[in-house]
Amino acid sequence: MTRWLVTGAGGMLGTDLLAVLADRRPFDDVRGADRATLDVSDETQVVNAVRGVDVVVNAAAWTDVDGAEAAEAAAFRVNAVGPALLARACHTSGARLLQVSTDYVFDGRAVAPYPEDAAQNPQTAYGRTKAAGEWAVRAELPDRSWVLRTAWLYGRHGPNFVATIRRLAAERDELRVVDDQHGQPTWTVDLAHRIVDVFEVDAPPGTYHATNAGATTWHGLAEAVLRHAGDMTTHVVPCTTKEYPRPAPRPAWSVLGHAGWARAGLPPMRPWDEALAAALSLV
Repeated sequence: MTRWLVTGAGGMLGTDLLAVLADRRPFDDVRGADRATLDVSDETQVVNAVRGVDVVVNAAAWTDVDGAEAAEAAAFRVNAVGPALLARACHTSGARLLQVSTDYVFDGRAVAPYPEDAAQNPQTAYGRTKAAGEWAVRAELPDRSWVLRTAWLYGRHGPNFVATIRRLAAERDELRVVDDQHGQPTWTVDLAHRIVDVFEVDAPPGTYHATNAGATTWHGLAEAVLRHAGDMTTHVVPCTTKEYPRPAPRPAWSVLGHAGWARAGLPPMRPWDEALAAALSLV
């Protein structure tokens, strides 16, 4: 029996991870901690939460990319101080730690998938704080930690692009969607399964890219959502990032390479369009 602690348990990924653990590891002791029960930036709370645990999955994060531009210190407490305290507590207790990170640690200017060891160059407050969290975990717990970078998450238990497109399509005949940002839509259920895979195969510690395979644009994803939903009437019009300026710049290229999974004896995650079809079949 493995004793698990899932932080950020009230979020989109955390909720799905608890469900996947209940299905795949029914005899394990799984504890979920949301923001109301665990402040990951409070050292005393973290030490108490980690005590007696074998595996910690840190899905707690400040994910408001635009909000972080005006509140970087607050985002840093969650995205950098939190992982540092969790890693320190795991170092003391002997627990293992998996840190969920993001494509925003890169600059978004590449033209080929980013390998796991690509140089980081975050362009936003959110990206800087997540990169700092990665560094803290590696520095404090190099032999018992995993960093899983992901991107473009969607799922049933939180606000996300896929849900927004479905809602807007019910209200409008035409949608304008950005077509010059490239990335990998990733279903939180698939990511949750991959997190469990890491421990079941005893993957070597290190950094991995946990996104569904392939790539598309936000415009391409919107069209796929409507196609899988059987919506043949809503028209999706491509537009540019410049037409929709945001406080935090969005990366033009968020495509991550998956070569690292070979070290663990695991295949890359399934293609994004296949995962999307599976997700929408449950709605």
